[in-house]
Amino acid sequence: MITNQHRRKALKQMGAGAVSAITGLPLLSQFGFSATLPLVQNSESKKAITKGLNWLAGQQTRLGHWPHDSYPTAMAALAGTALICSGSTTTQGPYAKNIRRAVDYLVSKCRRNGLIGDPKRDHRYTYGHGFAMLFLSQVLGEEEDVDRRDELTNILERAVRFSVNAQTKAGGWGYVSAKESDFDEGSTTITQVQGLRGCRNAGIIVPKKAIDNAINYIYKCQNKDGGISYSTNSLGSSRAAITAAALAALYNAGVYETSSAKDKKYIDSMWSYCKKNLHNVQHNQYGHWHYTYLYYSQVVYRQEPDIWKPFRDKLYKIIVNDQTNGGNWTGNIGDVYVTSCNLIMLQLDNGYLPIYQR
Repeated sequence: MITNQHRRKALKQMGAGAVSAITGLPLLSQFGFSATLPLVQNSESKKAITKGLNWLAGQQTRLGHWPHDSYPTAMAALAGTALICSGSTTTQGPYAKNIRRAVDYLVSKCRRNGLIGDPKRDHRYTYGHGFAMLFLSQVLGEEEDVDRRDELTNILERAVRFSVNAQTKAGGWGYVSAKESDFDEGSTTITQVQGLRGCRNAGIIVPKKAIDNAINYIYKCQNKDGGISYSTNSLGSSRAAITAAALAALYNAGVYETSSAKDKKYIDSMWSYCKKNLHNVQHNQYGHWHYTYLYYSQVVYRQEPDIWKPFRDKLYKIIVNDQTNGGNWTGNIGDVYVTSCNLIMLQLDNGYLPIYQR
């Protein structure tokens, strides 16, 4: 695992020392830890990443967000996450200015009740809230300015309280706070769990009960085939996208095959379902293909290298071949969303963000 100190040292020397012919990043062997970070992008993947990051940075407004009619907060957080996956921080790296602007924009959207976003502009605002918690929690771990660290800590503490209070009695989350509706479903639940885990990794206190309730909610959504339903109210119909996201969230929550016998039963059956339905990657075989593989790639990345590498190569080939000449990707929900998802997937091996590390 690459520490913050290692990354800062690499970024400061970017361009000053030897660089990898494959990735263009500083050779980490200079710093004594070459074996710990498998930067494996081939030349095509590297070009795709650079083009994609440059396109994404170029689409950002001066106010720090990315234009989107329905999900402005979510898009800012996802795009920001894609940028920090490259190794840039708020102070160092080629995308430092863009990351600072994204942070400033999300900070400006923090409300007194802890919600990060605008309930009048953000469609299904819990998505934006969860993605924003995830992004800002990763930024917090790298922030060197004491005043900004204090500000982000305060924001995330309030964001955690909002998320916990927004949880339904069943243990999941819906598109809005439970105070507005008791409806809950899997995709927003996963977004909250990852965001909360990111906050916990950054030192923010997250009530264990909230995570335990969320884990049990996922378990209650499981069907006999191992897959996860859209919600506890629609059992019987498994969804590959939700199953992949749920398994990634369980890993984030610290639940693995090596956990208790109860956890192992659920994890093993979900993993078997995903391998059967998702592992043989096919181009756009699902309506929410990028969402599905954003999470399933995180699941496979945590497996042994002999499982991850062949899957990665096939997935990356599809992604790279889909890129436009301008550097972006197109698809459901919009180019910023699809481009951000693809860039996060393509940069998993960088291992910079704690939430995505093995």
